[in-house]
Amino acid sequence: MHELVGENTARAYVLPVAPTRGRLRPLGLDEVRITGGFWARRRHINATATLGHCRDWMERVGWTGNFRAAAEGRIHRDRRGAEFADSEHYKLLEAMAWEAAGGDGPVLDAEIAALTDVIAPAQEPDGYLNTAFGHPGQQPRYSDLEWGHELYCYGHLIQAGVAQTRARGEGELAKLARRAADHICATFGPGGIEAVCGHPEIETALVELARLTGEQRYLDQAALFVDRRGHGTLADIEFGRAYYQDDLPVRQAPVLRGHAVRALYLAAGAVDVAVESGDEALLAAVVRQWEATIARRTYLTGGMGSHHRDESFGDDFVLPPDRAYSETCAGVASVMLSWRLLLATGEPRFADLAERTLFNVVATSPSEDGRSFFYANTLHRRSRGTAPPADADSPRAESSLRAPWFAVSCCPTNVARTLALLPAYLATADDHGVQLHQYADAEIATSLAGGHGVALRVRTDYPYGGTVTVRIGRSPDRPWTLSLRVPEWTAGTTAWLVDPDGARRPVAPGTAEVTRVFRPGDEIRLELAVAPRWIGADPRIDAVRGTLAVQRGPLVYCAESVDLPRGHEVDALRVDASVEPEDGVGETVVVAGELTAHAEQGGRTWPYEPLGRQATTAAERAGITLVPYHSWANRGPSTMRVWLPVAEPDHPAEPDNTPTPTGR
Repeated sequence: MHELVGENTARAYVLPVAPTRGRLRPLGLDEVRITGGFWARRRHINATATLGHCRDWMERVGWTGNFRAAAEGRIHRDRRGAEFADSEHYKLLEAMAWEAAGGDGPVLDAEIAALTDVIAPAQEPDGYLNTAFGHPGQQPRYSDLEWGHELYCYGHLIQAGVAQTRARGEGELAKLARRAADHICATFGPGGIEAVCGHPEIETALVELARLTGEQRYLDQAALFVDRRGHGTLADIEFGRAYYQDDLPVRQAPVLRGHAVRALYLAAGAVDVAVESGDEALLAAVVRQWEATIARRTYLTGGMGSHHRDESFGDDFVLPPDRAYSETCAGVASVMLSWRLLLATGEPRFADLAERTLFNVVATSPSEDGRSFFYANTLHRRSRGTAPPADADSPRAESSLRAPWFAVSCCPTNVARTLALLPAYLATADDHGVQLHQYADAEIATSLAGGHGVALRVRTDYPYGGTVTVRIGRSPDRPWTLSLRVPEWTAGTTAWLVDPDGARRPVAPGTAEVTRVFRPGDEIRLELAVAPRWIGADPRIDAVRGTLAVQRGPLVYCAESVDLPRGHEVDALRVDASVEPEDGVGETVVVAGELTAHAEQGGRTWPYEPLGRQATTAAERAGITLVPYHSWANRGPSTMRVWLPVAEPDHPAEPDNTPTPTGR
């Protein structure tokens, strides 16, 4: 289905994902630099606020102290946090390493070294490193593979070690990771423990370590974990084995199911294994699962997971907005999977989903100051709630405002590492040219086949505007192709590509290409019609029948109570679908509609009435302001909804058809 072609031989070193084969070659943090706009602001806040915030909170709540306690033999009484708290340090270290590649390297190098010095003494001589198991007074090693997260923690440790090596050169962190990986291969390889971890993550890490080191055994171990999954090696639980994808082999599963983050991490690892081993059947299986999941189990925002109880995918078309879990970490994992599928296949649809998820899930989680976060990303908040405590961790998904930290705080560090490596998601290259997948002000410099250097400067007002201008700074004296993704959201509009000669041609969703001998100073312009539009849902999504949403470019919009007249909440809204949404002030959108104040219920004890008897006051016509979904809850407690009920057209009251007694 998706032939894997070519060897990626022209390689940058600062790469989060570095496949040796595939359709496209990723460009690293040493080749792409974001210089301004939406993502530059987010990345600046991440570097100057979020990284330090995460580090300080982990020290504050005692998670960093776990490593000291393990080294000093008192961990059985002094450990703090969930069993996977170790992994948050590793994700933070990974974020610091990627940030050091393009930011304040020496300062972050010192912070990485300091945290590594805390962690290293807890590693045992055989490479085992975990503060929740294996010490006197604790459960034995690998005695709870269903919930213990030991291999999951190793996965993030290894990814941090790979990041340090690629970004700054091998250091002590990388050595810790390598020793842990050797321990895994010795313990879970052929003849060892024939099981998997309840939370996938180790698979992607081992493949990336194999890519870094050239050691085949790491790839073999990752492939072994993928092939073992789905054969009932883990105990059955109340959520069923589908919760951790141990119900069906990866190659047989028709759709992503169970715990959303677990499912997406496993799929990403399976793609990595498929690419490195040339396993087209495995890659095709993951593509089929992705297609089914996007068609039937994904929110408008790109969010995944509709069950709070088990953080899982629901059944097909079960996508209730007010119960959307849409965990931030699932958004991060979805982007990871989409990126890998894009590199393997070259198909722009994977970049389309990554864009939607980045702008409407990943960007939604952190507050404007980068010091509080959403764990879950509901699409409908019915009550204003209260502010979370500023000096203590919060229950996940229970506040209408972002919280500074959670008892389970996987999302802040996941956002931090994603924003730190974000430039690597913008562009790729192949033997024929350069491809742009995500749009931001950026400078790109790379080499094409034969060592021919290319330099580009991208300028754009995206996502609020639709003009993307690419200026050639350096180019070989031979033809090559510049490809630009035309987003799927442009369907039904007219997009234009303007070449250096000024020729203007319409382009359809997919990929627009210009092939020629470029000269320094040449400009190519992509013009996208960014305007607000009504969006309807598949009628099989019962929970949003009778409602519409608004999308403008890649951004999903929402109504927030702080923009309504005093005393009104968002559930009073009804929109007029016959009037197209219009741009408002700044980033806002205005839709026509009404605010309906429902009559007092008084002593009524039953909320249902025959048609025509419902008692409501007259509706007040209004222009309703919508804001980008990613910005909601930055102005205090509020109610919010993405899917807006459509006002019924004016009509006389239905006749009362209650049967009249006849006396018979």
